[in-house]
Amino acid sequence: MSQKPLTSPDFQSILAVRLSRRSTLKGLGLSGAAAVLSGCAGTMAASGRGQGMSASSTLTFKELPHALDAHFTVAQGYNAQVLVSWGDPLFADAPRFDPANQTEQHQLRQFGYNNDFIGFVPLPMGSDSSEHGLLVVNHEYCRSGMMFPGSPDELQLSEEQIKVNIAAHGLSVVEIKKHSSGQWQLVLDSAYNRRITPNTPMQMTGPAAGSQRLHSQYSTDGVKTRGTYGNCAGGVTPWGTILTGEENVDNFFGGDFSQSGEVENYQRFGMQEVFHTSWGLLDKRWDMRENPSEPLHVGWVVEIDPYDPHSVPKKRTTLGRYKHEGANVFINRDGRVVAYSGDDQQFEYLYRFISKERYQPDNRKANLSLLDEGTLYCARFADNGSMQWLPLVFGQGPLTTENGFQSQADVLLDCRKAADLLGATPMDRPEDVEVNPVTGQVYVMLTNNSRRTEAQTDGPNPRAKNLAGQVLELTPPQGDHSADSFSWDLLLVAGRKGDAGTHYHANISDNGWLACPDNCAFDNLGNLWIATDGAEAFGVADGVWATEVTGENRALTKRFLRTPMGAELCGPFFTPDAQNFFCSVQHPGDGSSYDNPKTRWPDFRDDMPPRPSVMVITKQGGGRIGS
Repeated sequence: MSQKPLTSPDFQSILAVRLSRRSTLKGLGLSGAAAVLSGCAGTMAASGRGQGMSASSTLTFKELPHALDAHFTVAQGYNAQVLVSWGDPLFADAPRFDPANQTEQHQLRQFGYNNDFIGFVPLPMGSDSSEHGLLVVNHEYCRSGMMFPGSPDELQLSEEQIKVNIAAHGLSVVEIKKHSSGQWQLVLDSAYNRRITPNTPMQMTGPAAGSQRLHSQYSTDGVKTRGTYGNCAGGVTPWGTILTGEENVDNFFGGDFSQSGEVENYQRFGMQEVFHTSWGLLDKRWDMRENPSEPLHVGWVVEIDPYDPHSVPKKRTTLGRYKHEGANVFINRDGRVVAYSGDDQQFEYLYRFISKERYQPDNRKANLSLLDEGTLYCARFADNGSMQWLPLVFGQGPLTTENGFQSQADVLLDCRKAADLLGATPMDRPEDVEVNPVTGQVYVMLTNNSRRTEAQTDGPNPRAKNLAGQVLELTPPQGDHSADSFSWDLLLVAGRKGDAGTHYHANISDNGWLACPDNCAFDNLGNLWIATDGAEAFGVADGVWATEVTGENRALTKRFLRTPMGAELCGPFFTPDAQNFFCSVQHPGDGSSYDNPKTRWPDFRDDMPPRPSVMVITKQGGGRIGS
C-alpha cells in the first residue's frame, strides 16, 4: 500500500490539533516546549531569523557533512579516542587479543562483543568526578561471521567458538581514568573490573520471584537464576547502579515448546522452534523442549551494582517482562522513583514504573530495593495530544482470572498480553526513553515501523510504512511524573529533508536530517543528542545529531559524528561536566564477513577484523561538548 500523502485529511487534522495545543501552551508561558509545526511544508516554522542557527544557540559546533565510508569521523575541533575494543584485556593478567586463537577463558577476561549501552559512574562513589569512574557497557549479541576466520555460520560453530560466543555477551565493568594528556585509560589492576555473562549467578526479585512458572532445571525455587544476554540499552540510577535491558532474547532459544504450557506467552514474545544460534545445540538450557521454563528468566531489567564487584545482579520483575530497550530513572518531586522503558518491537508499547517507597539521598542501602515494589503502567495516546497511563495491576479491569491471570506475577510475566487487554497504543518501535534534566519532559525514540498501514496511523505514529521514525515528547502536568495523564507532542518526524511526512525546523541544513532515532542523551543544558540505527538504508552513515528542544532552534538538528560503514551508534553518555562524550560503535562492517570486511576499523590491520569499540569524544583545548 502506498504511503499516506502529507496532505491527507487525517494527517492534517492531527497537525491542526497540535497547532491548537501549542498555541494554548504559549499562552501559559510554555512556548519553549511547544514549537509550531508548519502544516504542509515538512519543516517546523522558522523563528523569523535568517537561515541557519540563531546567535543564541548553545550548539555552535561546525556541522559534519553526510557521508558513508570506512572511518569514524567527528565534527571539526573535536578529538575521538578509541577507549576499548572487543577483545581488549580488562585485567592485568588477561591475554592480548588474538583473533586467530580465541578461547572461552580468554574472552571471559576480555572486553565483550557488540558494545551497546554505556553507563559512567564517578569514583569515588558519590562524587561528581568527570575524570575518574567506572564504565559499564552492554554486549548485546554476536556476529559470528565477523568474529572468526572463515566467517562461519551461526549454526556451524565449533564447540569452543560457541563458548567464546556466549562469553562475549553480557556486560563489562572497568575502571577508567583521564590523564593530564587528555587521554583516557583503562585501569587494568582495578578491583572493580568485572565481566558479567550469560552464566553469572543472579536473583529474581519482586512479585514474580518464586512463581511456579519460573521453576526450571536450574532454578528449583524460581528465585535464583543465571546470566543476562540480549542486553540493549539501559540506565544509571541516582544511587549509582546500572539498569540493563534484556531485549531480543527470543533469538537465543529454539526447540518445540508446544507442550510447555507457555505457548501463548512464547508466541507473543516471538519464540520459534527453529534455532538461530548454536547455544541450544551446546547446552539444553536454551532448548525449550528440554528446559521449557528457561525463556521466562529473560526479558527483564537487571540492576547491577558496579561499586561492588561481588554483588549478585537482580532481575527486577516489577518492571515487567518484554523486550526492554532500556530503563531510565527519574526522581519525582514527591521522592518516588519513576522509570521509563520502551518495548522495542513494531506495534509494542511504552511503559512507566512508579515506586512505592521514596528515594533517600543519604541511604543508599534503602535505595537498592526501590525497584522491588511499585506499579507498572502502559501508555495509551489520543490524537488530541493527551495520553493516559494505565496501571497493570492484577484484579483491576481485564487483568483477572477470567483472562488467565492468577496473580501479579502472571501480569508481569505476560506484560504484553496485559497491555493488549488494557488498550495500550501500539507504537513504532519505542526504544530509548529519557527525561530532560532541565525541562523535566520525557523524550521517546521511535525508530521505525514498515508494517504500519494507513488504517493504523494515529497521532504519535502518523506515517504508514514508516521507515525513518520520529521523536515523541511527553509533558507531565506541573512536572508531576506520577500523574495519570500527560500531554504529548512530536518533536520531529525523521527522514530525508524534503521527503513527504518529515518534520524538522525550517532552517535545517542538507546534513541535518536523520533517520531511525534509537538511543539518546541530554547534556547539562538540556540539549538532546540523538543516536541512530538505520540511516545507512538512506545512503548515509549512522551517527549522532544534536538539537535544542526549546526556543527558536527547537528541532534544528545538526550532525555531530559518523560511524564507519555497517555500524550503528549506541550508548551516548556524558560525564557530569559534559566535557566527555562516550558512545558505542556496534557491528562495524556489518553485512560483510571476517575474511572480506567492508572496513577494518578501528585497527586497519590485515590481521584484524573490524572490532566494536567504545569511543570518547573531547573538545580540542577542553570545554563543553557541542560548544
